[in-house]
Amino acid sequence: MKFLDQCKVYVRSGDGGDGCVSFRREKFIPFGGPDGGDGGRGGDVIVEAVEGLNTLIDYRYQQHFKAARGGHGMGKNRTGADSPTTVLKVPVGTQVFEEDQETLIADLDHLGDTVLLAQGGSGGWGNTKFKSSTNQAPRRYNPGLEGEERWIWLRLKLIADAGLLGMPNAGKSTFLAAVSAAKPKIADYPFTTLIPNLGVVSLGVGASFVLADIPGLIEGAAEGAGVGTRFLGHVERCSVLLHLVDGTQDDVGEAYRVIRAELKAYGGGLAEKPEIVALNKIDAMTDDEIKEKAAALKKACKQTPLRLSGATGKGVPETVQKLFQIVDADKKAQRAAQAEAEMTPEEKAKGWTP
Repeated sequence: MKFLDQCKVYVRSGDGGDGCVSFRREKFIPFGGPDGGDGGRGGDVIVEAVEGLNTLIDYRYQQHFKAARGGHGMGKNRTGADSPTTVLKVPVGTQVFEEDQETLIADLDHLGDTVLLAQGGSGGWGNTKFKSSTNQAPRRYNPGLEGEERWIWLRLKLIADAGLLGMPNAGKSTFLAAVSAAKPKIADYPFTTLIPNLGVVSLGVGASFVLADIPGLIEGAAEGAGVGTRFLGHVERCSVLLHLVDGTQDDVGEAYRVIRAELKAYGGGLAEKPEIVALNKIDAMTDDEIKEKAAALKKACKQTPLRLSGATGKGVPETVQKLFQIVDADKKAQRAAQAEAEMTPEEKAKGWTP
């Protein structure tokens, strides 16, 4: 299935149904009077985050969504039917923007989140509503109100706990394939990965996290070089970033600095996220080369880099364990913050109790 992470969509809610002008005419009932019913309500248009989706490919082939109009009122005081709601189903993690692509309408980062995009028009009144003591045979009715219309942008940011960063051919896809059941494309040429890939890393019962691999970055990516920084949005929600540096290249320190510069140019808080730096591909290096490159990388990143090989698995378990510790601590902090936010003022004043 083709990966699509942003698209432009037109939505329009349904118009309200018109009211009805009608008079009661029945045998043996001399005084009929008005009996025109009201119009039904037009359908709404909403966006809902559902499970089972990981791309916006459905909106590549259909960009226009219009809700149905409400039913018209009828005689015998029959009200027109309300039109059903039109639902745009999107993956969890989808953001909804105005047409300017800057104004955020909603961030659907939890399963079941919904947002109303266009509200249906109200139905018009029938002539029964205009009956009075001085106007016992009104011939007036109200037309239904018009619906709303707008253009929006849908932008997907994958929900992942940890993200992989690095230059092309740094071994990110190999690492993802080694620690999860994901099957990313692996080859010996740059930009093998052109779309983000997700994998579930399991450390045992109740201990797992989602790892995201995005296309490699090169110098000038913020200005559009290579595949640009478009896919960095998919690691914005991550708790920790694993920065892989190819140990077989000449200047590992410069490779690290290039990626960090692109993260700062992109923004989004990526440069401030917890980061684990690892020297990759040590299986293709001698012990002296490993020591030399590790020292150069430590000088650039101001921390002792991990040493691993995604191809042979050396150092991979230790790296995965460190990632999980940060992810688990972040999840616990989020749950504690959410629990505190849901506490009533009386509970906060009383303090925590087991």
